[in-house]
Amino acid sequence: MGLGAGSIAIIALVALLIFGPKKLPELGKAAGNTLREFKQATKGLADDEDDKKKDKDKA
Repeated sequence: MGLGAGSIAIIALVALLIFGPKKLPELGKAAGNTLREFKQATKGLADDEDDKKKDKDKA
């Protein structure tokens, strides 16, 4: 189930109607920051897993 261009346009239009044109950029920035933090946190977890595997292999 993928999102086509039409679906994305409808979602954007509904968001514009609900939040208004002044709040939309703020919401986009907040969503981007949240995704960036999540990506960094999951990368840190993956790096920790790799380090643990390397330590087990050496032992």
